[in-house]
Amino acid sequence: MIRDVTLGQFIPSNSIVHKADPRVKIVLLVSFIVLIFCAFNFVSLALVTAAVLGIIILSNIPVKMYFKSLKVIIVIILITSVLNMFYGTGDPIWQFGFLKLTLSGIYRAVFVTVRIILLILISACLTFTTSPTDLTDAIERLMKPLKVFHIKVHEIAMMMTIALRFVPTLLEETDKIMSAQKARGADMESGGLIKKVKSMTPVLIPLFVSAFRRAYDLAMAMECRCYQGGDGRTRMKTLHIHRLDVFCIVFTALVITGVVLCDIFIAPII
Repeated sequence: MIRDVTLGQFIPSNSIVHKADPRVKIVLLVSFIVLIFCAFNFVSLALVTAAVLGIIILSNIPVKMYFKSLKVIIVIILITSVLNMFYGTGDPIWQFGFLKLTLSGIYRAVFVTVRIILLILISACLTFTTSPTDLTDAIERLMKPLKVFHIKVHEIAMMMTIALRFVPTLLEETDKIMSAQKARGADMESGGLIKKVKSMTPVLIPLFVSAFRRAYDLAMAMECRCYQGGDGRTRMKTLHIHRLDVFCIVFTALVITGVVLCDIFIAPII
């Protein structure tokens, strides 16, 4: 299961999505997240789904990587979907005690399931197609107006990116420690919940030691390179808005317009 976590992974490629400005990608990600929760009928939801699938195809990332990002939360998706099936209104299709299955409940479950899946897919697309360095620059540029309030924008962006970057590293380290402990005879599969939690102690302690060691090494490396924060720093790569970024903005604006029109002229399902 740990090997299936794809959060924070960057997959180099030469696709259109990779070439887009990271600032534009972050802004469009937020726009799509809002759109996902603003689709109230099947037509608008299908429009958003088609747009997300189109972006995934253009990203030139293997589809199995996106399936891996969904595999981790499949249990949460199923539980959420089942619970929403019994929160509908109207005449019951099936009823057992206080549990009442209605058509609106089924619609609600479908919408919630599709929304969660689209949310994970579009978020994974950002990390798959944007390097940690570009993410740092983009977040810092977008947060630049906060400097008026004397907020250390560069340091915040750096911490966020480092945390995201080390997620796959720590997951890989966890997998190695678990394999080593199992080779020494540790039993992490059998027993109840409490026993399984206790069996994780031989994993957590080495993991915390390794995490602090990596943090110390990173701090020493940054200090040796005379890192002093964002004041006076120059950039090797300057971000510019190109024709491709304008096309991405126009495409998103058309999708937003389509969703808004569908919500206005078509009756909402939920």
